[in-house]
Amino acid sequence: MVRSLNLLAETTIRAKEMKPGRYSDGGGLYLMVKRGGTKSWTFVHFKGSGKGREWKEAGLGSYPSVSLKDARIAATNCRDRLRRGLEPIDTEVKAEKPTFGKSADDLIAAVGKGWRNAKHKAQWEMTLGDAYCKRIRPKQVDTVDTADILEILKPIWLEKPETAQRLRGRIERVLDAAKAAGHRSGENPALWRGHLQHLLPKRKKLSRGHHAAMPYVDVPAFVQRLRASEAMSAKAMDFLILTAARSGEVLGAAWPEIDFVEKLWTVPAERMKAGIVHRVPLTDAALSILKPLYEARINDYVFPGESKRREHVPLSVMAMTMQMRRMEVGEFTPHGFRSAFRDWCGDQTSFPREVAEAALAHRVGDSVENAYRRKDALEKRRKLMAAWANYLKAPAVRGNLCLVGGNQI
Repeated sequence: MVRSLNLLAETTIRAKEMKPGRYSDGGGLYLMVKRGGTKSWTFVHFKGSGKGREWKEAGLGSYPSVSLKDARIAATNCRDRLRRGLEPIDTEVKAEKPTFGKSADDLIAAVGKGWRNAKHKAQWEMTLGDAYCKRIRPKQVDTVDTADILEILKPIWLEKPETAQRLRGRIERVLDAAKAAGHRSGENPALWRGHLQHLLPKRKKLSRGHHAAMPYVDVPAFVQRLRASEAMSAKAMDFLILTAARSGEVLGAAWPEIDFVEKLWTVPAERMKAGIVHRVPLTDAALSILKPLYEARINDYVFPGESKRREHVPLSVMAMTMQMRRMEVGEFTPHGFRSAFRDWCGDQTSFPREVAEAALAHRVGDSVENAYRRKDALEKRRKLMAAWANYLKAPAVRGNLCLVGGNQI
């Protein structure tokens, strides 16, 4: 008797409302649907005869990592092996696939060489490490399926939408890299479009590219609180605010970059987001932070780690964020002080836009304009940063302070 084959339709399999159970595609191929909606393929056959006949199952992988088409091919191979008197699945020992953890670490090591910001690398290591992926890191990368991804994402999908979406994208990239290396096959279970978008609730709108910024009118009072602390993280944040620099630039600052005579901090191109050398004029307030640190220096880092274990490396990428949390200032971020500085420039001074943008190491204008603008307005920026430093030490009049061309009126 000829068996019916290809009984299932792709549209039926994709449906979210499929009830838990076993669905036959014919020829021994079944789709298993579990509570929660996870789906997997299994090949069913009988072994032996008479009273000794046994029902056997062989797993063929999860859906949609293994598509309907791939499952049918695998089932055909199973039937062919049975006809030849073999087990439906090749049980010969094969080279073990790498774990998800190793695949993630290898990807970070490979692509991380192009990252200038140490914080970016640390975020990848944290999200793909035990913080979120502890359960799947020991699993062979070819066995990570949709159920695994959902178990990781569901607890944070609505509570931490930014983190959840970045984490999903990073897992997707790890699994894509594993497939490219021949360690996986089939569709990526972390894929959003056409897959996870049907399994997770609609996420909150992401606020990409924006960091919570403290209003500039509140920054002077915050700085006064910072200066009452002797913590290295507080000094680093004070310096970050005074220079309007990025966290990674400050945390990676090294003494050879500091010129006390010229009152200048030169950040090398490899540590800048734009890949261009950035000169930062140092105010007296900034120098008052640096000089005691230079006299007590223990290595080349301006802001070394605070514990004995970390004294030969720079401050942790989370040091300034944790400093702000200890000071209980809400959801504001260290990076947000750059926005506060820029708002202050626009609202309270008459310095040209180009000078303010240069202070933030932003490029202004098109490629032709930038080709002719070879100077970095250092002396004009020196006056701007001095005005900013004066503003920061005068919280009592911060609401009424107005600067025209850098002069208080």
